[in-house]
Amino acid sequence: MTKTIAFETQTKALIDDLKSVCANYGLGNDGNEFKIITQVFLYKFLNDKFVYEVKKIDPNIAKAENWEEALSAYSTDDYEMLMMQLSESTARINPHHFISSLFKRQNEPKFADIFDNTLLDIAKENSDIFSVITDGGEKIVLFENISKYVTDKRDEFCKAIINKLIGFSFEHIFEEKFDFYAAIFEYLIKDYNSNSGGKYAEYFTPHAVAKVMAKCLVPEDVSNVTCYDPAAGSGSLLMNLAHEIGEDECTIYTQDISQKSSNLLRLNLILNDLVHSIPNVVKGNTISEPYHKDDKGKLETFDYIVSNPPFKLDFSDYRDDLDSKENKERFFAGIPKIPNKQKESMAIYLLFLQHIIFSLKDNGKAAMVVPTGFITAQSGIDKAIRQKLVDEKMLAGAVSMPSNIFASTSANVSIIFIDKENKGDVVLIDASNLGTTIKEGKNQKTVLSPEEEDIIINTFNTKEPIDDFSVVVTCDDIKSKNYSLSAGQYFEVKIDYVDITQNEFVQKMESFDKELEVLFNESRLIQIEISKNLTGLVYAGSEK
Repeated sequence: MTKTIAFETQTKALIDDLKSVCANYGLGNDGNEFKIITQVFLYKFLNDKFVYEVKKIDPNIAKAENWEEALSAYSTDDYEMLMMQLSESTARINPHHFISSLFKRQNEPKFADIFDNTLLDIAKENSDIFSVITDGGEKIVLFENISKYVTDKRDEFCKAIINKLIGFSFEHIFEEKFDFYAAIFEYLIKDYNSNSGGKYAEYFTPHAVAKVMAKCLVPEDVSNVTCYDPAAGSGSLLMNLAHEIGEDECTIYTQDISQKSSNLLRLNLILNDLVHSIPNVVKGNTISEPYHKDDKGKLETFDYIVSNPPFKLDFSDYRDDLDSKENKERFFAGIPKIPNKQKESMAIYLLFLQHIIFSLKDNGKAAMVVPTGFITAQSGIDKAIRQKLVDEKMLAGAVSMPSNIFASTSANVSIIFIDKENKGDVVLIDASNLGTTIKEGKNQKTVLSPEEEDIIINTFNTKEPIDDFSVVVTCDDIKSKNYSLSAGQYFEVKIDYVDITQNEFVQKMESFDKELEVLFNESRLIQIEISKNLTGLVYAGSEK
């Protein structure tokens, strides 16, 4: 544990150092700073991962006093043979592309070009495995020439970057597990993954929400499954789900309209040993142009789906195109109309939820974050979706989370759980009173303790009714409540009865009589006083 904390501290210090370099060259809080930080971090990670894996393959490299020289001494054929033994999750890097090689060349003319060309060469060499694709089929490779973002002193900037990278090694952290990388990833992107006005899930889903979703979806062992998020953002939900299933037991598929989010998701997949899923990461509009399809051109279906999509977004430009014969089954409950005012308030989450239901296999499971108003809406598309989930017995449960669980929004949220094979009762949980409120920046945020997270998870998975917290109801019970999924509407109003003797009853009644008599007397005195004051006011008025 002490070593893990030390590694985490050192890794965060490297991130801070890289941000400091950007600030010194006028890029602090610049729109391009995150591109530089994330790509340089990834270059360092892939460089050290390559060395780590090579040392495991060839003991002579591990024992060598200088591993760079030992690798450079390989013949071309021997080096190629070594590369072939690497797993697909390890990027192929040539000796002249090592960070140590760039460090030795930092005083050469036009070093920025050397630095940029190194990144571009690595990206090209590894484009088949490490590229994100667009819905039009274009590849978004690993790296770009990052020095272009510096207006002057490009060589000095790249030298400063290399000098920060050379004194640190990731080799110690490759045995670390999910929780370590989750913390590092969150720290890495914390300044760059803001709400951005709520556009396409760019914000980071809190760990508590991701943990609850994953552990309620996967209460037991599964293997060889597909996982999907149609609004993946930076992928925190999928990382938690994959970790719960087992990274080697699942394949991830995503789509997100934001290139920024897709690049962050790729980084997250690399950190969490899910490189095999990178070719399934798609930058594109899921609602208007869903990408993942089978051989017959039909939308692909998945074993598990998780999502925290944008709740409201102006999609008026393509709203009418969605209202087509091809989409009738996918958007079974309807497409939100374009409001006369505030087009940005269009409830796009309703389309994502319908898309998720349509994209589930016959035995699939899903969990999605929705605004809490969804679970009680009395009419419209909201209710039509709930009605389908209940009538077709696909609803597994709903959890109302505490307010301010997202620091970036005060909107109350709930989690809807879907299980196409759920033939039993439904679990409804009101967790709105859990958590501790803390200050995060200018916002209030509610934080759940690990024990509170476990209470939600265990209650859901065991289907345990707890007074004023959870209920277990049938689909018929839900129908009788106008399809409401609010746990509070099902809580029993309890009256406590206490056995007392006749004498105790008489004494209590006499006590009540005395209290009432005192109150009546006080009331009469107040009325007399009011009457006197009114009489005085009338008399004073007549005098005038």
